[in-house]
Amino acid sequence: MKTFICFIAYCLLPIVYFFLPSCSNNNNSQPEARSRKPEASIPPAPSFNEDSAYSFVKAQVDFGPRVPGTSAHAKCADYLSSKLKSYGWHVQIQNGNISTYDGKKFNLQNIIASYKPENPNRILLFSHWDSRPFADQDIVDKDKPFDSADDGPSGVGVLLEIARQLNITQPNVGIDILFDDIEDYGKEHDNGENTWGLGAQYWAKNPHKPGYVAQYGILLDMVGAKGATFPREGGSNEYASHVVKKIWDKAAHLGYSNYFVFEDAASITDDHVYVIQYANIPCADIINMNPVTGQFGAHHHTHSDNMNVIDKNTLKAVGQTVLEVVWEEQKSPS
Repeated sequence: MKTFICFIAYCLLPIVYFFLPSCSNNNNSQPEARSRKPEASIPPAPSFNEDSAYSFVKAQVDFGPRVPGTSAHAKCADYLSSKLKSYGWHVQIQNGNISTYDGKKFNLQNIIASYKPENPNRILLFSHWDSRPFADQDIVDKDKPFDSADDGPSGVGVLLEIARQLNITQPNVGIDILFDDIEDYGKEHDNGENTWGLGAQYWAKNPHKPGYVAQYGILLDMVGAKGATFPREGGSNEYASHVVKKIWDKAAHLGYSNYFVFEDAASITDDHVYVIQYANIPCADIINMNPVTGQFGAHHHTHSDNMNVIDKNTLKAVGQTVLEVVWEEQKSPS
C-alpha cells in the first residue's frame, strides 16, 4: 500500500507542478489588468447657435458705425464688455493713446476676456470691433461711415456666441478673446501697411498679462457674408501651418469645405501679422477673400456692408468649426 501511494505521488507531482506556473501567472496578471483605466474621453462639442450669433452682429450694427471717438463706439464697447461679463468671463479693458495716419489722436479700447484664466494652456481668439470712418471703396458717399456688419461685427458675433457656449458647457480649456480696436482706420496704398491694426499692434507689444503665452491664435475677419470663401492665407500658412491644418481639416470633417476651401492665397496685412511678429504667437487668419485675385467681397468698405449681406449659414460654418477646434484642446493640451 505504501509503495502504491508513493508511486501515485511520484506520478502526479509533475502534473501538479505543470499547472502551478499557469495559476501563478494568472494571479500576477490580475492586478495589472485592474490597473488599466479606459482613456479619458470628452463629450461632443455643443451646437453653435447661428441665430444667437446673428443677434450679436445686429446688436452692434444697431449702435450705428462704431467709428473711434463717437458715441456709438463708446456704447458698443460697454455692450461687448457687459455681455462677456454676463457669461462669467474675466474682462479687462486696455486703454492706450493712438495716433492714426492722418494725425488724429484716439484713446483705443481693447477688450480682453479670459475663460479659466488659471489654466496655463491658452488659446487666443480675436477680431476687431471698430468700423472704418469712410466708405472709400464705394462710388457714392465715399467720405461717410457705413454699417460695417461683416467687417468687424461678424467675427465679434461668432466669438460672443462661443463665449456663451463655453460658459454653459464649462470645458477644461483656457481661452482668451481679444476684441481689438482701431483696426480699420488704415491708409490705402502708399505703403500704409502699418497704419492698420493699431489695437492689435498695441496689444501685441503690451499684452494684458506680462509674459502672456498662447499655444496659437485664430483671427476672424469678415466671416459672415453669404457665399464667403476662406482660403489658406499666405502668412498663416507660413507661420502657423499646423493651426491652418487643424482648422481646415475640422471644417472638412464637419462638411464645410465649400467655405473653408483648400486653396492657398497671398499674404495680407491683418491683425494676425502683428500678433505673430510682436507676441510670437502662431496665428491663422480666417478671412473671406478670393484665393486667385486676393480681393475681398464686393461689399468691402462700401455702404453695402450691412445686415443684408450677413448669412446665418456662414456664421454657423465658422462658429461650429472654431468652437470644435478649441473644444478638442481638452484632448491635447500640449
